[in-house]
This record gives sequence, structure tokens and C-alpha cells, in this order.
Amino acid sequence: MTGIGLKRLLSAAVVVLSLAAGGTSLAQPAQTAPNPPAQAAPTPAPATISAETKAARAKLDGYKADLDQKEAAIQGRTMSDADLQAIRQQIEPIIADIRAVIDEQTPKLEASKQRLSQLGPKPEKGQPEESADVARDRAEREAAVAELDETQRLGRALLVQAEQLSTQIGDLRRAGFTRALFERSDGLFSPGLWMNVVQAVPRELRALGIVGGDALEQLRRNTSFGVLLLLGIAVGAAIALYVGRRSIAPRLVRRDPAVNDPSRRSRLLAALGVLILGAAPAVAGSWIVWVVFDSVDVVPTRLEQVVKSILGGLAFIAFVRALIDAVLAPDHTSWRLIPVRDASAARIMSFSVMLATVMVVGKVIEAFNKAIAAALPITVITRAVFALAAALIFAELLRRFAARETQDEACLGPYVPQEVDIGGPLRSLGWFVVALVIGSVVSGYVALASFLIDQAVGISIIIAMLILGIAFADEFIGGSLRGPSRIATTLQANTGLRRRSLEQIGILASGVARLALIIIAILLVLLPWGIESTDVMGSLRALFFGFSVGDVTISLSSILIAALLFAGGFTITRIIQRWLDNTFLPATDLDAGLRNSIRTAAGYVGIITAGVVAFTYLGLSLERLTIVAGALSVGIGFGLQSIVNNFISGLILLWERPIRVGDLVVVGDGEGYVRRINVRSTEIQAFDRSMLIVPNSNLISGIVRNRVRNDRVGRVLVSVPVPRASDPDLVADIMRKAALAHREVMSEPSPRVLFKKVTENTIDFDLICFVDDIDAAGRVSSDLYFEIFRGLRKAGVGVPAPAPAPEHEEEPKPAKAEEKEDETLTLLKDKTPA
Repeated sequence: MTGIGLKRLLSAAVVVLSLAAGGTSLAQPAQTAPNPPAQAAPTPAPATISAETKAARAKLDGYKADLDQKEAAIQGRTMSDADLQAIRQQIEPIIADIRAVIDEQTPKLEASKQRLSQLGPKPEKGQPEESADVARDRAEREAAVAELDETQRLGRALLVQAEQLSTQIGDLRRAGFTRALFERSDGLFSPGLWMNVVQAVPRELRALGIVGGDALEQLRRNTSFGVLLLLGIAVGAAIALYVGRRSIAPRLVRRDPAVNDPSRRSRLLAALGVLILGAAPAVAGSWIVWVVFDSVDVVPTRLEQVVKSILGGLAFIAFVRALIDAVLAPDHTSWRLIPVRDASAARIMSFSVMLATVMVVGKVIEAFNKAIAAALPITVITRAVFALAAALIFAELLRRFAARETQDEACLGPYVPQEVDIGGPLRSLGWFVVALVIGSVVSGYVALASFLIDQAVGISIIIAMLILGIAFADEFIGGSLRGPSRIATTLQANTGLRRRSLEQIGILASGVARLALIIIAILLVLLPWGIESTDVMGSLRALFFGFSVGDVTISLSSILIAALLFAGGFTITRIIQRWLDNTFLPATDLDAGLRNSIRTAAGYVGIITAGVVAFTYLGLSLERLTIVAGALSVGIGFGLQSIVNNFISGLILLWERPIRVGDLVVVGDGEGYVRRINVRSTEIQAFDRSMLIVPNSNLISGIVRNRVRNDRVGRVLVSVPVPRASDPDLVADIMRKAALAHREVMSEPSPRVLFKKVTENTIDFDLICFVDDIDAAGRVSSDLYFEIFRGLRKAGVGVPAPAPAPEHEEEPKPAKAEEKEDETLTLLKDKTPA
């Protein structure tokens, strides 16, 4: 009994385990047993995520956590501009990495979808079920597609989140910039401001003493003989570079005053040398001193910014002076890049250096105020005073130019300027900026006034650099490929390009360089306004890779690739047409008209195929094309009706071929040979070598005479008047023999002579004959006139006697035989075939 109980207990345990594992219920044994195992639906194994997808998911999860943390940081508290900029710089690589993950998963997803589509749709109810292998394969492929699609959607969602977070940071920075820029305080002439300054002076003096004591203490603590020697060497090297640059530049870059008209390339190279040798030593000297000061740590941390401002300011003044000297060359008129007067160049140089010096002194004092934590009234009044000083210097420069122009205009006679000078609109803009700065200082918008001064100077420097850069681009990019230069000759010899093509490439390259320089200049101008290159690059990236407008995605890259596909198809079409013209069709027995039709039809097919390929790449289906065609139907009906009519007429001409290339046709008052049947019109060359451009619709709907429609046989009509007393049979025989004797006149149908009419003095005959080629009709007609004239002269056939003279005149003397023959010649008419 114990063994039987144990067996029963084990059997019950097996049943319980089978039920827990999802096995077949024991309550329905009769329903499950009869089903054969072969017809049971296979249970696919649970899908497993691949290692590559797991790695991509892990990356995306990490990016999501980082983005969530940054988003919470900027929403929780007010952050400074530097902190916001730091967060944005951290987001940019995350955006690039997310895009890389999406780009990596996209081809895999497309390949998985294509593999799944090969299995076709799932069988519906009532249809035969799939086999076990097909069902298992379908389940695996569906799982792969779902896995990749989910990863792709997660990446796109994170990309949108990152871009929105970057845009939000940009908006916060611009809002903070605007708020600080238009923050209002007491005006410069406000008594309250000066009272606050007087009250703050004692405290600032105490702070200055503390900072000075700390500086002396740190200097005494960290100074040694080696440190002093190193500082002395650095300062000495900087002074040597500062002082020596004025003597080094003229020796290395020679602007010979004896050269009255140097080449543009020589002037540009000299300007570049002056700029580099005038600014680089100053920048190097400031950098050397700063590196030494930063390494020896002889000044407190709060005063390091003051030292940096002093050193940077000296380098900035040297750079401004070198830039003005490079562009305007005050002491070298013939080497000047911009044609201004000598006095104007010297004036701009002196005032620019003075303005730069005032700005540098102001920046140094602002840095010192920040180092000692000066009171707000002192900071405001410092910025206001220096902004006002810079505005007054700028105003004096504008006044000097106005005084110069007034002096020139006071001369007798009309004033004709010899050189370009500062124009009226530019001067008006300068006075507007001066008025705005002074008004801002007086009304209390000191930050705005200081910002306007910085922007005016910065924009002036950027414009000067832009002028120099554009001049270099035009000369050394476009000019190197223009004319018999060494680079152009080398490229022409090695590439086989024509000189004209090289010049066009040079113009295009210089234009691209100009555009790039202008974009860089615009970015530099917009940088202080809170608009950075990342904003512009993001917009350009969206424009290039696609942005959505409703349900339509516009992508500049797709448009460019589609344009390249169409251009490639168009080029291949032209190559095929040229091969047909020069190689294949001349080897056939087809006439010129049929050859032209084949060539034109090949062109139509190729261009239409290229257009279909381009539109297909853009994703424009037939339904969308139908919608576009429906939207354009009204315009086609009204504005493009004539063009469409001529296009369809051209197709009819090529298909029915009532008029072919080479046919001699008469259209209205014009007659000539058909030279080309185009899409819109047909070119007909007249006998005077002029070209008639006839719309194709006129040839289809109008009356056209085609002289060679069936064959090229042409009729020749020769009309001859002879004196009334002449023998008609003799004249007809002479004309018939002349036609039969000509080798180009057809014998069948035979030539015929018609007695046309009898006039008061003459009888008229018409000779009608035919030639094999109508092109010979004019020449044959001329030959027949000559031969008939010879026959009439040999037969003695003259002209009719003149009319009797009036009674009061003497009777005319009888004409000689030679005179009669000359009169007969004047009666012969050279008529073209009808």
C-alpha cells in the first residue's frame, strides 16, 4: 500500500506541474487527443533582442537620462549665460551621436522590411494555413522588424527632445541677453547717479587697498630671482616684438613708392604681409607675457582678468593699426586697395587707433571694477563715460569728412571727385549710431550704448577683413584660372579643358568662396546678438536633410540628388542622340526626315524617363502628380495653352510626318527648306539664308505647301515674249529643242510649249518641263533662258516695232538688228518655278 500511495502521489505531482506549465487540461481529454500532431499550430520561440540592438538601446537610454537631467536643470533655476552655453555645448555631441544611431539602424530596418515583404501577406480566415517553417520564419522576421522599428522610433523621439532642448537654451540665452541689454539705470547726467558714486568711493578705496595688499603679499611670497628673470625675459621679448614690428614689416614687405601702378596681386600680397607682420608680433608678445604670468602665479586670481585685458587690448590696438595699414596704406598711395584720398586714409588711421585705445582702456577699467567688486554706480558710470568718449571720437571723424566735402564743393565749377570717398548714406548711418549711443547714455541705457560701440567697431573690422578676403578670393582663385597663367596652362594641358571652361570654373569657384566669406561674416556679426553658428547650422541641416510642412517633407539634399539624376539622364540622352546622328542613322537608308523623327523621339523618351526617375526619387507618386497637374490645369488652360498646343503639334508632325526635315515648303509669304522640328517651333531656312521660326500649331492648322511631299520632282516654267510678227512654230521649236538638249530635264513627262497669249506688240510662250530634283529647278531655268536666247538670236527673231510717234515728232530711224536683239533680251523674264 505504501508503494501504491507513493505512485499516486507522484502522478498527482506530475499533473499539477503540467497544469502549472500551461499543459493540456485533464478535464477535456477527449477534445485534445484526437487532433493529430502534424496539424497543430507551431508555437514560435520568444523573440530575442540582438546584441547590436541591445547596444543601441543602451546608448539611447544613456542619452535619455542625460537629456532629462539637463532639462530639469534649466527648468529648476535661473542660470547664467556661461552655464547655458556649457550645457548647449554638451548637447551638440549627443545630437550627433543620436543621429549616428538612427542612420545605423535605418538600412537594417529597410532590409528587414524587404525580407518580410518577400513572404507576402498573412493568410486570412478560410485560406489554407502556412507551413510550420514559413510561420516560424515570418514570426522571426516580424520580431526583427518590430525590434528595429522600436529602436528607430526611440532614437527619433530622443533626437526631437535634444533639438528642442537646444532650441530652448538658445531662447533662454537670447532672452537673458535682451534683458541685460535693455536694462535701464540712471543716466550719465543724473544727479542721483553721481551722488551714489560719491557715496561709494570710500568703500571702493578700502576695497582697492585690500586688493592691492593681497597682490603685494602674493607677489612677495611667490617672487624669486628665477621668477623675476623669467618675467623680465617675457616682458623684454614682448617689448622687442612690439617695437620691432614697425621696422621688420617695411624690410620684409616692400611697398616701393616708385611703382606707380603695381599689379593687384602684388598689392594684395603686400597687404597680407603688412597685416601679418603688423599684428602677429603683438599677439605673440601678449601671449608670451600671459603664459609666463599664468605659470608663475604672482598676481591674485581676481587680477588675472585685468592683466589679460591689458595684454589683449595691446594686441587689439596693434591689429587695428595693421588692418588699416594693409587696406588703406596711408603712406603708399599706389599700393592702396580702396581708392580713397591720402588725407582720408591718414584720418581714418589716426581716429581708428584712438577709438581702439579708448575702448581698450574702458575694458581694462571694467575688468578692474569686476576684480574689486565695485559698486554698480561706479560700473555704470565707467561704461557710460567710455561709451560717450568713443561716440564723440566717431562723431569728430564724421565731422572731418563732412568738412572736407564742404571744402571741395566750395571750389569754382562742378566738383568731380578723383577718388572714391566716404559716401553720404554711410555717413548718415554713422551719425545715426552716434545719436543713438549718446541718447542711450543720457537716458540710462548704458549697456545698450556700450554694446552699440562694440558692435560698430566689430562690424567695421569684419567688413575690412571681408573686403580683403573677397579680393584674395577673386585674385588667387578666379584670377589663377583666367588668362595664360601657369596654373591655367598646367590644368589645360593635363585635363584637356578649354581655356574658356577654366575661366568659368574659376568664376564659379571665386563666387563660392565669396558666398562662404559672406556667410562667415554674417555669423560673426550675429554672434554677439545671441545667434550662434549652431543655430544657423541647425537650420541649414534641417533645410538640407528635410523638414516637414504638413504631410510633405521638403529636403534640399533630395532635390539636389534628383536634379543630378535628371542631369545624368539628360546627358545620357544627348549622348545617345549624338550616336544616332553620327554613327547609326547615317549607316541606314532612312531619309533625313525620318532620321530627325527618330532622333527627336529618342530625346523625348530619354528626357521623360529622366524626369520620371527624378520625381520618383523625390517620392512624388502618380497620385500627387495628378493633384499637381489638376492644380496647374487652370494655368495651362489660360497661360500655357499656346505652349501646350505647339508641343502637341510638334508630336503630331513627328508622328504623321506631313513635313520632314529637308522638305521645301511654302508657309504664307515665306518659302524655304525645313531644317529642324523642335518642341515648340519649326525652323525653315529661306533662300536668302535667313531662318523662319514657325510655331508648330501653324503648320498643323494652317495651309502649308510642301513641294516635295510625294517626291522631289520639280516643275520648271520658262516664259518668253517675242515680237508679234515672229513665227510661232519657229519660236516653239527653239524652246522645245533647248529643253530636250538639257541633260537634267526629264524626258517623261516630256517638255511642252504653250502658246500663252497675244498682246498688242508681243506673243507669249510658256515652256513647261520637269527635273528629278527640285533643288536644280532654278539652275535649269537659268540654263534654258540662256539657250533659248541664243537660239532666238541665231534665228533672227527680234522685238516688235515701236509704237508710231506723234505727228510733231520725226519718224524714228529703223533699228538695227543688234538693237532688236538687245530689246528681245530685255523681254526675257527670270521666273522661279510656281
